[in-house]
Amino acid sequence: MLPFLISAVIVTAIGACWDWKTGLIPNWLTFGALALGVGGHVGHGFSLGGLPEAAQQLVLSLSGVALCSLVPALMFFKGGMGGGDVKSFAALGALCHPMLGIEAQLHAFLVLALIVPAQLAHQGRLLQTLRSAAALVLRPLRRGPLPPPEAAPSWVRLGPAICAGTLITVMLHACGPVQL
Repeated sequence: MLPFLISAVIVTAIGACWDWKTGLIPNWLTFGALALGVGGHVGHGFSLGGLPEAAQQLVLSLSGVALCSLVPALMFFKGGMGGGDVKSFAALGALCHPMLGIEAQLHAFLVLALIVPAQLAHQGRLLQTLRSAAALVLRPLRRGPLPPPEAAPSWVRLGPAICAGTLITVMLHACGPVQL
């Protein structure tokens, strides 16, 4: 599994650099990584245990694609995420299988939860955004005409957070359990 985890870090690092520079994650990278993940796992499974193991690896890889892209796809259709980010998470699921893929996704969102407030504070918009968020939460409790919601905050590049989340996951699993 280690070669697939290293591949996931490399793919997400390339995607992070590309996203940082252009705001896009290229299709050749995400679809290539998805094909590498599915095909590589099937080939590796076949070499270990023949057709039954290859079929099991195919199911695990495809379920990783489906489960890791489910929430991002919903966010994409609601306008909260770019399509390249969804495809990056799908490729991550193909390379890492469902459990590690979802763990990397969770770590990416946790990294994002730290980056966004810092970015908003740097732009001088943190308090305005917090006020807008509070107004949206309290909106159902108000009487009378409701003011229109304020403009949404600026778009955030998710590629670097996906890379950081993948790296955190790989480091946690490569180093073994932490003993306290």
